Amino acid sequence: MFNIERFDIKLDTDFIGRNFIYSEELESSNSVLMDKKNNYNVNGTVVLAEKQSKGKGRKDRIWYSAKAQNLTFSILLTDKKYFKKNFSLINFAISLSVATAIENLHQIRTEVKWPNDVLVGGKKIAGILLESISQGSKIERVVIGVGLNVNQVMFQGSFAVEPTSLKLELNDETIDREGLLAELLNTFEGNLDKLIKKPDNILKEWKSRCRMIGERISIVEGDSERYGIFEDIDDEGFLLLKTKGKTEKIHFGDVSSR
Repeated sequence: MFNIERFDIKLDTDFIGRNFIYSEELESSNSVLMDKKNNYNVNGTVVLAEKQSKGKGRKDRIWYSAKAQNLTFSILLTDKKYFKKNFSLINFAISLSVATAIENLHQIRTEVKWPNDVLVGGKKIAGILLESISQGSKIERVVIGVGLNVNQVMFQGSFAVEPTSLKLELNDETIDREGLLAELLNTFEGNLDKLIKKPDNILKEWKSRCRMIGERISIVEGDSERYGIFEDIDDEGFLLLKTKGKTEKIHFGDVSSR
């Protein structure tokens, strides 16, 4: 099981993860933090679940994760300074943090995939889900859910992108989850600071890890499928798709190479 003391020793943040809730099992860490009735209001609160019976992925998909083998957790942000502009770049800051933490600790080359995946060797090692609550036009809280495959070696079911884990990529080496989570949260707090002071740097770093930029891609959203060149990411984090001489701004969708 997750060793909270070992994690706490390696955590070097001012607020991210300082209010830490550990659970052996719950339905969804995102749901726990999204429900204001639970009274989790401290900025930077992290909920880690060893097992989620209804783990969330994008578009109401289920995120399956073997108990006590991976990192499935959510981060609560309530400080309004992160929501004033470029709100969608929070997604880029967390995916960068996952990728950087993996590289820092394990020297594995990572890639990012728009809008919210982290890949190793073209296989999905982590997924991210952002949810928010608004009052009128103002965002009150943002919850960032992360599922990172760490020590799981078998994956059942069908997947749009083949999954992998750190243990698989490191020749069956068992990974220290406590150190990895601490490194990830340490990095994320630094990236949040960049998000306020130098948001262009977050975008620049993210784009340097996105191999698909410049490639021909397809984007599926519901029953609609579009094709074109992945031209760029704009300042708000939206995908720019070049099709027949014009450029479309894409807000959502599942992206794959053609």
